Amino acid sequence: MTNDILKTSIEFLKGVGPKRAEVLRKEFGIETFDDLLHYYPYRHIDKSHIYHVSDIVEDGGYIQLRGKITSIQVAGQQRTKRLTAQFSDNTGSIELVWFNGIKWVQDLLQSKKEFIVFGKPAVFNGRWSITHPEMIDPYAQTDSSVPMAFMPLYNTSDVAKKKTLDSKALAKLVQNLIPVVQCVIQETLSDSILNTLKLMPLKQALCQIHYPQSSQHLANAAFRLKFDELFFTQLKMLLLKQINTKRIQGHVFGKVGDYFNRFYKECLPFDLTNAQKRVIREIRTDMGSGRQMNRLLQGDVGSGKTIIALFVMLLAKDNGYQACLMAPTEILATQHFDKISKQVAPLGLRVEFLSGSTKTAKRRQILEGLQSGDVDILIGTHALIENNVQFANLGLVVIDEQHRFGVEQRAKLWRKNNVPPHVLVMTATPIPRTLAMTLYGDLDISVVDELPQGRKPIVTQHFYEKDRLRLLGFMKQQIDAGRQVFVVYPLIQESEKMDMLNLMTGYEAMERAFPLPQYALGIVHGKMKPEEKDYEMQRFLKKETQILLSTTVIEVGIDVPNATVMVIENAERFGLSQLHQLRGRVGRGGNQSYCILMSKYELSADSKKRLNAMVSTNDGFEIANFDLQLRGPGDIQGTQQSGMLDFKIADIVKDEKLVAYTRNMAIQILEADPALQNPDNRKLRDTVAEMMKTETNWSIIG
Repeated sequence: MTNDILKTSIEFLKGVGPKRAEVLRKEFGIETFDDLLHYYPYRHIDKSHIYHVSDIVEDGGYIQLRGKITSIQVAGQQRTKRLTAQFSDNTGSIELVWFNGIKWVQDLLQSKKEFIVFGKPAVFNGRWSITHPEMIDPYAQTDSSVPMAFMPLYNTSDVAKKKTLDSKALAKLVQNLIPVVQCVIQETLSDSILNTLKLMPLKQALCQIHYPQSSQHLANAAFRLKFDELFFTQLKMLLLKQINTKRIQGHVFGKVGDYFNRFYKECLPFDLTNAQKRVIREIRTDMGSGRQMNRLLQGDVGSGKTIIALFVMLLAKDNGYQACLMAPTEILATQHFDKISKQVAPLGLRVEFLSGSTKTAKRRQILEGLQSGDVDILIGTHALIENNVQFANLGLVVIDEQHRFGVEQRAKLWRKNNVPPHVLVMTATPIPRTLAMTLYGDLDISVVDELPQGRKPIVTQHFYEKDRLRLLGFMKQQIDAGRQVFVVYPLIQESEKMDMLNLMTGYEAMERAFPLPQYALGIVHGKMKPEEKDYEMQRFLKKETQILLSTTVIEVGIDVPNATVMVIENAERFGLSQLHQLRGRVGRGGNQSYCILMSKYELSADSKKRLNAMVSTNDGFEIANFDLQLRGPGDIQGTQQSGMLDFKIADIVKDEKLVAYTRNMAIQILEADPALQNPDNRKLRDTVAEMMKTETNWSIIG
């Protein structure tokens, strides 16, 4: 019965009907009573206090006054008609003004003298006035069971407003809803949690968040609802991780064999950092445990994640399994293939590359090799998830830049074997602790927090257009010293709507500044064919061109050790994580490298903060934390695709301490009662089970 009422279609609520229901569904995603109940106001206006006219101050907010109407006047004709009334209390007077509904207001004002007036005062012609105030009869009796001390304000839209669904209308609908549903709201937390933390009961919190009795009631309701969102997110993910660990058996990679050892001793061109060694040990422990590994490997650009992935792929081969690596772009996948195939060549392994542009004959040869087990390592793009790509014995899946892939795409790769392969997902974008804790709580996380020896910090500077000649001179200095330069633009072709230096215009300007035959330029963008992009990249890698002009297609993974300068045009148009990724394309050799952020003079406050952050630090985790504070968690690095951060009231930046607290509490509860079988935990089990009904369990593939 409870669920039936909460799941009732919103059109059956008093004041809605079919037409309004369609607007609520399209504009706000509100389809049921429960959806409206969880459509929280963004703030409240305090109507619990009566002020005096003498209390009015400049830049004040909404206030309530109690007094009498002393005079009424109607002036103007037809469209210019307005009604003004003088309203006074024992401290002063203020003018009330109406432009609409004048006849109705006039009748109301003449019917009684005393009112409570609610509105926002403003100065007009040197006098305080309130336009279209709310007029309340101080002696009127109300039969509403909803407290009216605070007025809720709801986010709405222009479309909804045109359909008479502004904030006030939404507030009225919630006022109609609360008496209908408050008797059927069931508690989700155990008595022990409620009593220990002295939390407001859920029924009360859901009513008080809309129409609180006091500011303290509002604060308590908000805390309770934030606690629920964060706690149940953590509990759900920890339960999934626990279930997957028990149910999903993985291949046992118990052997560290000839391929791994020979590569380490004979082929590794540099010493591993302590961080790389620690992460490899963590992964080896996972793979030898008999359970399927699901590990997120995060580290800053240039921290050496790919070599870790290669060692893990060699472990797979040592234990008789195949491995694959999937990258989001053909350029990045090709680079992985070229580097890995050269590195393992002395070991005699067969490494193949598969993408959408692979020729039919070659594709057939690769597919046969995969099915026969002759192909040891497959590297490629989305082409790896096609149904006809079948492995003989897939033991390991490595996914690079995992946020670029949708969960269903990753799941297809995971299903390529009867026994699920181990999964290692990598990201070059460091994820803030609270975001990782909330989004990837069901994964084990390894962090490569140390850069290889010899890497010099990249010098980042912010230039304006007046510094253009200085920039060109600096680029020439670097090129004359044998170095190369990236120049990145936000657009391919000119846009009338956006005042940005675009790639094609920039190319023409660079041709004039760096003419043939002394200089050679290349160009790469997303609309080029893969073979064209590859041709230009190869020219740049072979030092046949000194300057590569590009869009953000080179954001991820392009490795050109000789490139020492990254110029980012219209840097104010890029997000922080993008800027940091682009900066990471240089500084990959032993030479001092530079990142020049070009921007216009007029910058928004947020743009200035972003560019200042880039200049002040090279630390990816600092950048990520700043980005999280600036933008919020909503769509940082594709997290929205998981649906796990669909919080309606919690904020993982502002509520960082609560994120950690709820996670620790969820861990303690599951350690004491792993299956939530204790009677006191029954409500927790039922709540999580209800959450899981509507979600596909993708946790096993990151």
